[in-house]
Amino acid sequence: MATYHIETYGCTSNRGESRRIERALRDGGHRPADGPEEADVAILNTCTVVEKTERNMLRRAEELADETADLVVTGCMALAQGDQFREAGLDAEILHWDEVPTAILNGECPTTTPDIEPVLDGVVGILPIARGCMSNCSYCITKFATGRIDSPPVEENVRKARALVHAGAKEIRVTGQDTGVYGWDTGERKLPELLDRICAIDGEFRVRLGMANPGGVHGIREELADVFARNRKLYDFIHLPVQSGSDEVLETMRRQHRTEYFREIVETFDDRLDEWTLSTDFIVGFPTETDADHEQSMELLREVRPEKINVTRFSKRPGTDAAEMKGLGGTIKKERSKEMSELKRRVVGEAYESMVGTRRTVLAVRPGTGDSVKCRDSAYRQIIVQRADERGVEPGDVFEVEVTGHNTMYALGRPVGREENPTVGAADAA
Repeated sequence: MATYHIETYGCTSNRGESRRIERALRDGGHRPADGPEEADVAILNTCTVVEKTERNMLRRAEELADETADLVVTGCMALAQGDQFREAGLDAEILHWDEVPTAILNGECPTTTPDIEPVLDGVVGILPIARGCMSNCSYCITKFATGRIDSPPVEENVRKARALVHAGAKEIRVTGQDTGVYGWDTGERKLPELLDRICAIDGEFRVRLGMANPGGVHGIREELADVFARNRKLYDFIHLPVQSGSDEVLETMRRQHRTEYFREIVETFDDRLDEWTLSTDFIVGFPTETDADHEQSMELLREVRPEKINVTRFSKRPGTDAAEMKGLGGTIKKERSKEMSELKRRVVGEAYESMVGTRRTVLAVRPGTGDSVKCRDSAYRQIIVQRADERGVEPGDVFEVEVTGHNTMYALGRPVGREENPTVGAADAA
């Protein structure tokens, strides 16, 4: 597993984000290093309160880039002034807090808690439905820890979901190493049945399906899309990690799908749903990836235009077959990652720009930075509502917002019909 070093600057909210990042990394089997020099990856969670702080953040980022193999920069300065890090020539990934764990997992299947028991975190219920996967990806070390898929019965998972709802969960996150192959160990494809049963539980809550590899989803794509279409409680969102737009690279990665499978799943969901969110992952700089392979990945991204995209530079994991392959130079990986990340920002930014001026019903899920709250619409798009206390908004509330703007990776929303403070300036009214 990878080792990590995390440094946090700024307010209590930043420290809370770092705790969430670290919890996800530990759940993924990663462990903290003794310091940045010993880490596979360093994470710098930044603050940008004053100009002196900005200079300190840039200096510390430069130091960490020299001390560790890979650097991820996140936090307030990364989001508000990410260009400063890029203009400084830093060899670093600039990511939103929510993107950090997935990026560091390097495209591996995420692990869940050892006993795969559900967890209630605020109003969010985490429901691991199985442990293990059916894949044998050449780059993934997680399979050594989790093994093959082991699926508890549908009724057992429904019982756990019902307990989460009774405990106050307003959002249930159905998770696993690969949710798409749930039930394969019993000879059945049980995911559609499970989602139908969870959505039938009494109560007001939403359900988000976690990562499902295209190889597992393809055979149930029509049945699964129909489940989404008929269940209002199910977020119209699916995370399908394609990893590459090149079939040759997918073959050496030993992925269980090819790009045709991925496209057919997307087309099926396009046919069944009016509005939905596609999330996907790309690994950049796999040892066998040529310039032509990279361009195929870029073209696939332009074609399907996912609204959530995780871009990760390949790094070797000890004991995996890919670790024995002759790797590409760091400069090549950096350039390809930069090119794809720039395209990602354009694609995602355009998706959020198209939301501006619309009204949407959202669920407030978690506290955000400062006096804000993170909300999700029916397609699981993130909408930030600022001045939450003043507006009487807290996690668990369902209400209507007008989308007033966006910040590339999320939208900004104003609650409709809530009292506004007339003394607040226009710059704060978003």
